[in-house]
Amino acid sequence: QVQFVESGGGLVQPGGSLRLSCAGSGSGFISYMVAWYRQVPGKQRELVARISRGGTTNYADSVKGRFTISRDNAKKTVYLQMNTLKPEDTAVYYCNLVPTIDYWGQGTQVTVSS
Repeated sequence: QVQFVESGGGLVQPGGSLRLSCAGSGSGFISYMVAWYRQVPGKQRELVARISRGGTTNYADSVKGRFTISRDNAKKTVYLQMNTLKPEDTAVYYCNLVPTIDYWGQGTQVTVSS
């Protein structure tokens, strides 16, 4: 069974940067498309960025040019480099497959505030 552990969140000022990590486990993790999602209380979870097994990437319009998703299949890890952060990026960030599976990790809180 595929599982994920997210890390790297924190409190950062507007304009700052963070790098999130998603450590995957279970057979087949490196074979799937993986995505970062985020959720704000009271709102629907949204897909932020996704990366295919071969490295093809797609981004939500709200983060294009600021966020970069990457993966290291040898380490079974997917990263999200977030630059020029804005207050509206504040959310809990999760990783999961595309399409998603029922398992969700704890996520990592990102707070952008001065």
